[in-house]
Amino acid sequence: MSADRAVLERAIERGEQEGGSVEFKERLTKDLHVDDGRLESLAAQLRHRVLSGDGEATYVVGVTDDGGIAGIDPDAFSESMDVLSLLADEAGAHIEEVQTWGVEGGIVGVATIREGAVLEDDEHIVVGTAGHVDHGKSTLVGSLVTGTPDDGEGDTRGYLDVQPHEVERGLSADLSYGVYGFDDNGAVRMDNPHRKSDRARVVEEADRLVSFVDTVGHEPWLRTTIRGLVGQKLDYGLLTVAADDGPTNTTREHLGILLATDLPTVVAITKADLVGDERVHEVEREVERLLREVDRTPLRVARHGVDAAVEEINETVVPVVTTSAVTMEGLDVLDELFERLPKTARPAGADEPFAMYIDRTYKVTGVGAVASGTIRSGRVEAGDELLLGPMADGSFREVEVRSIEMHYHRVDEARAGRIVGIALKGVREADVERGMVLLPRGADPDPVREFEAEVMVLNHPTRIGDGYEPVVHLETVSEAAAFYPEDGQLLPGDTGRARVRFKFRPYLVEEGQRFVFREGRSKGVGTVTSVDPDA
Repeated sequence: MSADRAVLERAIERGEQEGGSVEFKERLTKDLHVDDGRLESLAAQLRHRVLSGDGEATYVVGVTDDGGIAGIDPDAFSESMDVLSLLADEAGAHIEEVQTWGVEGGIVGVATIREGAVLEDDEHIVVGTAGHVDHGKSTLVGSLVTGTPDDGEGDTRGYLDVQPHEVERGLSADLSYGVYGFDDNGAVRMDNPHRKSDRARVVEEADRLVSFVDTVGHEPWLRTTIRGLVGQKLDYGLLTVAADDGPTNTTREHLGILLATDLPTVVAITKADLVGDERVHEVEREVERLLREVDRTPLRVARHGVDAAVEEINETVVPVVTTSAVTMEGLDVLDELFERLPKTARPAGADEPFAMYIDRTYKVTGVGAVASGTIRSGRVEAGDELLLGPMADGSFREVEVRSIEMHYHRVDEARAGRIVGIALKGVREADVERGMVLLPRGADPDPVREFEAEVMVLNHPTRIGDGYEPVVHLETVSEAAAFYPEDGQLLPGDTGRARVRFKFRPYLVEEGQRFVFREGRSKGVGTVTSVDPDA
């Protein structure tokens, strides 16, 4: 018996009891269990199970009343999860996790139900951290999420040097390497970020959440291509500059990428405890000069106040805060900023046709291929007929939406800006790839091998000439591409036009999309200016 199967066996062994938290259901149907007033009574039953389990209940679906394994077909199981999600919503709870196993009769599954509704997007902001190595970004975040001063040796950084763990209520560790929040009484912090239960407590108690997403190693990053976000866009950037070191070339590169993607950004000058006031003021002036060099307006929060920072922060105004994780200087300012800053990653085109770039793919037993990502525009419903592609030859394949999952909920429909997993009928999981797009059937997409772009070279050891081949990150596309500058070459710091050609296959590219390109220590950003479907 596998460890996974043991979850099922333990639930069946515990069985249904009058005051227990386990409930057996062979199947749940909309016709029978939602209509004619049964929704309220079944929701009350679910609420009872959740309360009996101190906030957690276990529903075993695909078994008889006495716990015998019967199994149901995939469509029936999907419908059962739809109904269970409705019951959980009605009872003020949510589906946290669903595990399934194939049996002789089809599928049997265990759904974990947890008290509390899934947080709405407006109650959760995501902050991407950047900065030169050893400039204290992990230490700063460690002190923010725990409220604990650092010992001067990077002690609080150790809170974050762990393997990803699940964060409850639909916020997986893929989304963050640190999380804290706020309620009516102030900050809600983690006592020990190593404990999954401690993160769950923060998510459960907080009315507003702040997730921090670290940059991967020393590579530059783009908000639409961070794998850990599963396609979710960032709301703000947090760039750290150490007071004892000042801005470096890496600082400039990271700042360039943050601002080139129009991401509102806060600069935190860290390690103020290591230097005197004169040096702090010198680094503040260096940061302000750096921002002005890239046509941004610095706003020193110590001078203008948090109210001004919250009101003025945008793609051109950058608040600057001086901090120390050792003395906790400035961390109260960051707390107030993150508590008050509005969510910015708003979806565009909610009334436009449905479109979603695929960020991840996986296979669910009994369900089949699932494509996940953030809905870019429009809305999608279970049963919708879609196009998937482009395939390697540029064609699109007709597929059907079997079901939609959002934050562990099975839902009937989802709209722009939501992170979803869409189970697809009519395609194998092996044929679904990151960078593909889902579109309405009847759309007429024109995938391209090449496009024209305005590019800016942030860093390169020599020059970019014809045939230069970096990796281009555009939406969820990550593909090698050849560059052909209009004037034959581009030097570090140059901005100019170039033709960009994907090396291996076509993708759906649109005018106005931004991208990052990188190759070794060479980095740059660009904007698509025109596409050529016939190239």
